[in-house]
Amino acid sequence: MEPEKISEGRVVAFIDIGTNSVRLLLVRINPNGSFQPLTKQKETVRLGDKEFIDKILQPKAMERAVIVCKKFMELARAYRAEEVIAVATSATRDASNKVQLLEMLKKEANLEVCTISGSEEARLIYLGVSSGLRLGNSKALFIDIGGGSTEVSVGDQGQCYFLYSFNLGSIRLTNMFLPDEKGPVSEEQYGQIKDYIRRQATDIIKELSRYTVSCAIGSSGTIENLARIAFVYLHKTSLESYEKLDYEDLKKIVRAMCILPLEERRKFPAINSQRADIILAGAAIIETFMEELGLSEIRVSKYGLREGLLVDYISKSEFSYMVTQMSVRKRSIMQLGLTCNFDEEHAHIVTRLALELFDSIQALGIYEFEEGERELLEYGSTLHDIGTFLSYDTHQAHAYHLIRESNLPGFQPEEIEVIANLAYFHRKNTPKKKHPNLAGLNRDTVKSIKVLSALLRIAEGLDRSHNGIISHVRFYIASTDSLVLEMHAQRECQLEIWEVEKQKKYFQKIFGYDLQSKVLIEQETGTPLVLEGITEFEEMPGVNISSKN
Repeated sequence: MEPEKISEGRVVAFIDIGTNSVRLLLVRINPNGSFQPLTKQKETVRLGDKEFIDKILQPKAMERAVIVCKKFMELARAYRAEEVIAVATSATRDASNKVQLLEMLKKEANLEVCTISGSEEARLIYLGVSSGLRLGNSKALFIDIGGGSTEVSVGDQGQCYFLYSFNLGSIRLTNMFLPDEKGPVSEEQYGQIKDYIRRQATDIIKELSRYTVSCAIGSSGTIENLARIAFVYLHKTSLESYEKLDYEDLKKIVRAMCILPLEERRKFPAINSQRADIILAGAAIIETFMEELGLSEIRVSKYGLREGLLVDYISKSEFSYMVTQMSVRKRSIMQLGLTCNFDEEHAHIVTRLALELFDSIQALGIYEFEEGERELLEYGSTLHDIGTFLSYDTHQAHAYHLIRESNLPGFQPEEIEVIANLAYFHRKNTPKKKHPNLAGLNRDTVKSIKVLSALLRIAEGLDRSHNGIISHVRFYIASTDSLVLEMHAQRECQLEIWEVEKQKKYFQKIFGYDLQSKVLIEQETGTPLVLEGITEFEEMPGVNISSKN
């Protein structure tokens, strides 16, 4: 099958009709392969409310889902969406009257919905969550707790090895064990829920135990809310970046919530009041899995099935290489650059030159770089000019803010700081100790910024004309306190040489070596000509220009 063409760009809507909530993701996919999320919406509809005993969707629940889907379709039309991809999950696939719901959605909301299997749901969740992580070849366990089902998978960055969907969800188990429960939940009741989960999951847990995983990642509103409760209630912080849920913390907040009647539980610190009646059943699922699999903590992802629909869509388009051939970090960087309509050719040239400078310094052994610094230099070089689409004069400042405020999946906060500051310091100001950008950063991060920016500033100067004149660069040792920067040029490069001259003082400050320049001009024909002295550049002391074939 031919990949779908996106040559003109388009707006696409992705809708996930779940057991508890309906979610919308509206994305503009640009002709260059980048995409911009336009809006994310989520509405609680409780489609699976009172369904799982007799497998019948309730009329009021279906009506709520249809109303929300009509609203989302109106929003999609307002953004001029050309395509809408909608899927329904556990509540719909288990219902004996699902055809009635699908017909209502088609007639009243003008929405065609595909009901997906549990294994397909698990696959899409894996695609969505893994797209925001840096896994490489390390395997991870993925757990997503929905209202009607729980999906688990094992996979690395590029491949999924195991998929399974349990009929275990927060609404389903609440309907089974805590129907119309308004009071506290006893230890016995909570224990009964866990015992049921354990019985249902025994065989699959044994199979999961055969895999060696580096981490466990949890997604869904239930896990997000439990992590936020733990941070706020136990650690007394209102920070939004709750990145993990500890097993011991989970047990403490469950005990604290169980002793409260429902109306008091709705007021529990950081709880989503709309989840108060189902959150304990959801907590029982994740607690049981953590116990049975020996997990001390689980990382929290805000990605899920919606994002999986987007990744799946792109993987079937002409831009499938963005998903299949790039690491999550490389994809994050390219996505931001393309969204900012960066000069891709110039970015690639500067990046190549910066990495040649890095490799040359490393080969000479005159500086010991830290692990990972080469990769950060690559990404900072790629994004150094993205601020120009806002304003050229202060584009380094715009680039700094764009990088810091962008969602860059796969990167740690301190790595984003390095990349953002490389973009900021690639021109004009050099990084000084008291610069506000560096306030609050640790010593190693500041050191990386100073060292790597010295190389990026030279690399940027080597393509000052944006014509790719310099094809290759390297350093070699001239004496105990000086280096020569050898530049292979396709033709005369006066502008580039002048720019390098400006960076010599900062280079000497960082690396402790004076820097001399030597230019080898590559000519297509003729006998190699050695130009004695400075010739046209004689006003530039210390520059040696030679020609070669």
